[in-house]
Amino acid sequence: MLETPASRRPTPLGVAALLVLALVVAAAAFFAGLTVGRGGSGIGEAQPSATVRESLAPISTGTPGPTPILETVTCAAPSEAFAVLCETYAQIQGDYVDEISDEDLVDGAVRGMIEYGLEDPYSGYLPPSQYEEALEDLSGEFSGIGAEVGMENTDDPDDLGACTVVTQTCVMVVVAPLAGSPAEAAGLRAGDHILEIDGTSTLGESVSSLVYEVRGAAGTDVTLTVQRDDDVTDVTITRAVIDLREVESELLDGGIGYLRLTTFTDRAPQLFQEALGGLLDQGASDIVLDLRANPGGYIHAARSIASQFVPAGELLFTVEHEGSVDRYVSEEGGLAQADAIRLVVLVDAGSASASEIVAAALQESGRGTLVGQPTFGKNTVQIWNDLPNGGGLRLTTDRWFTPSHDSVSGGGVVPDVLVEAPDDPTTDADPQLDRAIEILTGG
Repeated sequence: MLETPASRRPTPLGVAALLVLALVVAAAAFFAGLTVGRGGSGIGEAQPSATVRESLAPISTGTPGPTPILETVTCAAPSEAFAVLCETYAQIQGDYVDEISDEDLVDGAVRGMIEYGLEDPYSGYLPPSQYEEALEDLSGEFSGIGAEVGMENTDDPDDLGACTVVTQTCVMVVVAPLAGSPAEAAGLRAGDHILEIDGTSTLGESVSSLVYEVRGAAGTDVTLTVQRDDDVTDVTITRAVIDLREVESELLDGGIGYLRLTTFTDRAPQLFQEALGGLLDQGASDIVLDLRANPGGYIHAARSIASQFVPAGELLFTVEHEGSVDRYVSEEGGLAQADAIRLVVLVDAGSASASEIVAAALQESGRGTLVGQPTFGKNTVQIWNDLPNGGGLRLTTDRWFTPSHDSVSGGGVVPDVLVEAPDDPTTDADPQLDRAIEILTGG
């Protein structure tokens, strides 16, 4: 998630600006995407019946008259193109066989406008109950399975704009299971494709709605049909209350400080600074920063954490739809800005959005060496806007670029040293961390 300057947009909760990847399957998120956590059902639209019935009334062959409801319904169209929306509303209110509320019609219209009108899998709409839960998720505690999910175009990875709903080539993908989560314990891995949720196909649904199919109360089970390479298997996961641990730290042998950052929440910068300071006080002379499986978060958190290491200069810049540019520079007073403190950064395919901002800034400034696998590749910024019905609109408003004007979209950030991860996620072996230590110790 990336937060934008208050001078440009209202501050939360009216607007929460995020570098989101998808809805996390547990919900800390709306970080690098969508988190699946506690909450509503996310029911999709019903499919039309294949059966065609004869009408019980004669079919009129004459020219139809004006819809009577138009005489009592007022609909202000912002442009001529919206006249069809007003006409459709009028005909539904005048002729539809069952009663339906304006609230339901508006909810469906807004959802359709976002999911089908925009070629953007990261923009979305949440009705009031789900939006309230999403804001609660940002506190760092939620219930669910604990995995960040997003959309992947298996036919053309660079064309995510074609993937607003799940199809045969646009799949719901696990970006990363959260550390210590039920999803991680059950063996979900970055890159897994979710084909079914409790036996129901994900085809035709948006990731925003599917997230709420996975969510549910702690202690309940959800079964995901997962494809990994050519293998398809069912994984049953028991949902739980998840308290995010944004930062983990440890002093390794040889005076190497190890810092793992799992998400870029609002409280992460302070927690990170305290952990970094603690390691330096213990005598750490070099640092390994682990951003693997970190789906992202707030832009201000990314800037603050990168500033702990980068002494001066630009960290990133964003470009809005009308072309205006905002530049984010390093803040003064970082605890490890001296070149004498060497830095290695671990990344993988689960490192997304805010993680990619930090990784790219450290790499391009020459402040750190990147080790691992290419990152996810998400360079867009979303904001959350409150809507009059209590719901929320997540809208892509900016694209961000690295200091050297590169976009991470598609290929992600490529490490300086490529090291594959073990095929077995349960193994204690960590060749990427081992390589980072070798670099710092001169091995």
